[in-house]
Amino acid sequence: MAYSGVLEDIQTCINLGIPKRVPVFALAELFNVRMAGITYEEYTCNVDKLVKCEVESVKRFNYDWVYLNPDDNMEFEPLGVKTKGEKNVPLGAYEFLPASWDMLKTLKLPDFQRDGRMPAFLEAISRIKEELKDTICLCSRVAAPFSSVALLYGAENTLMLLFEDPELFKKTADFFVELMSEWGKAQIQAGADAIWVGDCVASSGFISPKHYSEFAAEGALKLNTALKKEGAVIFYHAGESSLQHLELMADTHPDALSIGGGIDIKEAKETVGKRVCLLGNIHGIKTLQRGRPEYVEKETIRIMESGKKNGGYIFNSEEGIAYQTPEQNIKIMMQTAKKHCSYKR
Repeated sequence: MAYSGVLEDIQTCINLGIPKRVPVFALAELFNVRMAGITYEEYTCNVDKLVKCEVESVKRFNYDWVYLNPDDNMEFEPLGVKTKGEKNVPLGAYEFLPASWDMLKTLKLPDFQRDGRMPAFLEAISRIKEELKDTICLCSRVAAPFSSVALLYGAENTLMLLFEDPELFKKTADFFVELMSEWGKAQIQAGADAIWVGDCVASSGFISPKHYSEFAAEGALKLNTALKKEGAVIFYHAGESSLQHLELMADTHPDALSIGGGIDIKEAKETVGKRVCLLGNIHGIKTLQRGRPEYVEKETIRIMESGKKNGGYIFNSEEGIAYQTPEQNIKIMMQTAKKHCSYKR
């Protein structure tokens, strides 16, 4: 079972100190759904099943957190983005809004207590916190401003705006600084200990360091700062493995920076890890879904021992753990990580 000192240990890690033990996380919502014997559609739309799934997953697999992120579209549906999903596939957008000044003028903040799936999400946060209290870190999510623009207009249209109408991009991003600050605040008030700020469209797979500095950094900094003022821990994630991008992302002042699976954790610790606490970075597909049990154990030990050196580190997967991941591999990862999470005193 998770432990009552986890929030204190996270704060120690954020301060680049050595905790009593390394918190052990996993981005396992798809896997958890399969283990719970429900469909992802039920997980997304039925608050009772979502809460039960996450609470039972903590008890079954000994996660030190609950990561609530059914999909990326919850706050965009009330704005007019059309979504659809399948039985065991998260909801995704199929119709975005036009990227225009006229459209921007129509945008208004949703009512978080009334609109779409947002009230149920806040209810889930409160119920999970009431059930598990401070034995876990309860982490919910928002999208960073850059990625929010892409989730509103579509990634292709958004990237074109950087060249064709950068001012429209910036004004839309400003709208999302406000929206995501307020939406994150509502989640914190509901009981979230941490906010996962997702910014995958701002990664090196989409934009250059120059464009990150010009278009993504300011909005992320404003959002991270606003949410930290509300008392939440901020985990910033772009699935990033480029050191140049990671250094720029550290400048947005998250409490901890999630790193992608394409960089050695030792290298990350020796560079950007001197400035900011790191989360990561066991590989969800190569290691956990496809790896043999002995390889999962070996990789877990390697990443944990390299990551925890000198403190300032939280163990996590680098991206989401796939639906079909073998249960044995998750158990081995968690058991091995917990075995190696302590420091010699």
